[in-house]
Amino acid sequence: MPNTIPIAEVARGFDFLLTETFEHARGAYLDKGETLFESLAQISAAAASQPMGDCATIAAHVAHIDYYLRALEDRMFGRDVSWVNWGEIWQTVSAVDEAGWATMQDDLRASYARIKGHLDGADEWQGTRELSSLLGIIAHSAYHLGEIRQMMCRLRS
Repeated sequence: MPNTIPIAEVARGFDFLLTETFEHARGAYLDKGETLFESLAQISAAAASQPMGDCATIAAHVAHIDYYLRALEDRMFGRDVSWVNWGEIWQTVSAVDEAGWATMQDDLRASYARIKGHLDGADEWQGTRELSSLLGIIAHSAYHLGEIRQMMCRLRS
């Protein structure tokens, strides 16, 4: 007989790691003050728009994270994802003003809140599409948080 984990327990684990990545370090892999939202709060629009050689700006990374959350949310529930163009989002945003930077962060918070809200309905999930989408969101967002943290370090020096 195989061991099973109730989906509510899996959802709690995902919630723990999403919270760790986006809003409150709990000791899984971040130090206090290093979450995505805490990091973004330290960055001005000018800094978010600062080119890093041939690499994307912090603003572009934030736009990409929000885009990814929306794309994986659609994938999670079997919605049409033909609108996804991974290369295009990197070209859409590079520089932002203060109002645009605030809006970008608000949009990211709204997408994150929707994803977190889906964890409450985990008992209704149909299968691995939901699980793999959420796991992808956690891993991908943590990766981009690391990129942003490294960019912040370069901006300070």
